[in-house]
Amino acid sequence: MIFVVIPIFMVFYLSFMRWNLTSVNKYFIGLNNFFYLLSNKKFIKSIINTFYFAGLHIPLDLFLSLSIALLLNRKLRGLKFFRIAYFAPVVTSMVAVSMIWLWIYDPEFGLGKYILKSIGLKPLRWIYDPHWAIPSIVFMSVWKGLGYDIVIFLAGLQNIPHFYYEAAMLDGASKFKQFRYITLPLLSPITYFVILMSIINTFKVFTQISVMTPRGGPLYSTGVMVFYIYQQAFENYKIGRASASAVILFLMVLAMIAVQRKIGAKRIVYQ
Repeated sequence: MIFVVIPIFMVFYLSFMRWNLTSVNKYFIGLNNFFYLLSNKKFIKSIINTFYFAGLHIPLDLFLSLSIALLLNRKLRGLKFFRIAYFAPVVTSMVAVSMIWLWIYDPEFGLGKYILKSIGLKPLRWIYDPHWAIPSIVFMSVWKGLGYDIVIFLAGLQNIPHFYYEAAMLDGASKFKQFRYITLPLLSPITYFVILMSIINTFKVFTQISVMTPRGGPLYSTGVMVFYIYQQAFENYKIGRASASAVILFLMVLAMIAVQRKIGAKRIVYQ
């Protein structure tokens, strides 16, 4: 009630107000904050950047985490080491990881430059290039959170009864057909959960953006919605506009989840 419910109602209330954080007085202005945001180019760009980030992050994370989970589900030497190695970044501080990747992406002395040069590719400016800024942060974010989804997929894979595969092998089904008609359908509840959490997490991305591109990147190329909300609230002290932005973000995520549930719920196979 104190830390979730009341703050949510306060955000909706403040979205209809004009309030400078340094002032005590609040003034009711109706929908003016929303009209301002919907005509503000910087806010529109933050929406586009958020969808761009999510559009890159979710499919890449889903593909890599499932692929690695399939590999780790086999009997391999040193399997526990690989499981720990993939999960280690998940429990590492996002700020610390962002600082490390900030060095990796340094266009002059970063590790990324030397890796590209060693394989004969032209060095990139990474987060300092408006075209590569979001993909660079997406790659870092996927690496950071990959272990969590791997563990979830691995738990799902180990929960699939083995007799399904034995029956399929007796019928002469290939590995691909076993994956297509057994693994994927029985993993659908896990896949549904991973996509759901990915939508929520990618739409509220903030820390790595703030640390690696503190001004929103070149030409505001990494300015996502939560970063815009932070700027309005704690740099410009426009609490009403920040609250209205948060309401719009909330409604967008709610709509995305509703669509995902409507489409995904019909395709879930529990047994």
